Amino acid sequence: MMRWSAIKFAYYLAAFSIGLLLATVFPVNADIYMYIDDKGVMHFTNTPTSSDREYKVYIRERSYNSGTFYHTDEYDELIGDASELYGVDSRLVKAIIKVESDFNPRAISKKGAMGLMQIMPENLQRLDIENPFDPQQNIMGGTRYFKQLYDRFNGKLVLSLAAYNAGPTVVDQYKSIPPYKETEEYVQRVLSAYRNFKNL
Repeated sequence: MMRWSAIKFAYYLAAFSIGLLLATVFPVNADIYMYIDDKGVMHFTNTPTSSDREYKVYIRERSYNSGTFYHTDEYDELIGDASELYGVDSRLVKAIIKVESDFNPRAISKKGAMGLMQIMPENLQRLDIENPFDPQQNIMGGTRYFKQLYDRFNGKLVLSLAAYNAGPTVVDQYKSIPPYKETEEYVQRVLSAYRNFKNL
């Protein structure tokens, strides 16, 4: 009896562990919710709380798991179009996307940045982005924004990347990469991804 109970316990423990692993690797739900406040500003989240009753489903994720993983070449054509239009190396745009969202078109950061190139809500209108989760609009808008920063910082790639992460005003203030761990690591990660894509 003791041995049988131990076997059953081991079986259930293994089943629980596998279930937990699958739940981690394959999220059940990635719906995106939105509400518009009194000032007409759109707010997005993928994790509304019970108190967030203003949020309505904006995009409903498919229930199966095939959309969980994203290929690095999936948006090459869109990246190429944006790169040609704005004169930014397509491999650099790809590196930014890799670090920003890991090619997840429905990514939302804790700060509210959205989509492949993680566009902040306050930048949507001036970048002509109506739907930040549309890959074409997001890549076009994000590449356009990076080009603006690149021109603003006289072609200095490191400062342009720092500004993309921390904002141009902060970079203007420090005249260099701001002493923020997140921004310092971000710049290094993009440069590393850029080198990798150039070597492919």
